[in-house]
Amino acid sequence: MGHFTAGAEAYARHVGRYGAALSAAHADAARLAAGDRALDVGCGPGGLLAELATRLGAAQVAGVDPTETFLATARAAVPGADVRLGSAERLPFDAGAFDVVLSQLVVNFMDDAETGVAEMRRVARRAVTSCVWDYGGEMTMLRVFWDAALERDPDAPDEGRTMRFCTPGELRALWDGAGLREVRTDALVVQAGYADFEDYWSPFLSGLGPSGAYCASLGEDARAVLRDACLARLGSPSGPFTLSARAWFVRGAV
Repeated sequence: MGHFTAGAEAYARHVGRYGAALSAAHADAARLAAGDRALDVGCGPGGLLAELATRLGAAQVAGVDPTETFLATARAAVPGADVRLGSAERLPFDAGAFDVVLSQLVVNFMDDAETGVAEMRRVARRAVTSCVWDYGGEMTMLRVFWDAALERDPDAPDEGRTMRFCTPGELRALWDGAGLREVRTDALVVQAGYADFEDYWSPFLSGLGPSGAYCASLGEDARAVLRDACLARLGSPSGPFTLSARAWFVRGAV
């Protein structure tokens, strides 16, 4: 699990800007119950972890992530939660330790998604859930960027093509393959606001995630062309604007 090493602040201004709304929608869809113990796999800086703690209590939730800088932020955000360094493929918890095991925007960044989901199932008693961006469709922030990139570079590593799991069918097959039952999928649609175009554009310059890494790899002229193409695709906004983002959700019973 990698690609997000630029730090929590850059993440918060990039895809993390959608995190609070997505975490609330994910927690609703996961069907949490009072008294549940829940684990957030790939907890990052703690957005979903904080939502789980609000609903269940910090002592009832745990998180695991392979990035130390994110863990420090998550521990500060959710004092009392059991936050550990580790990977999805080798979760540092006993079998059946949690009622619900969740992962948010993570399966595409696991080194081995099949093993990661099997591990999530191992430590879950009732259900395993996840959500991933609709990279090929209605995750507007990223779709605008990659469509603009493809205009000048047909070989740009568009996440709609490079991500293995970005449709309901692909998620269902992954969950079925891990032996989970009663698998269902749904759409979670959230929104985020931007102060202006620079508020949208500047996080790509951080090098964060596949989009940021691609942006950082370009020369100054090519980057300027990409910037102008993104501006045009957004309708050349001169002030605040809002974008919607769709994620695909999957839930399976243990």
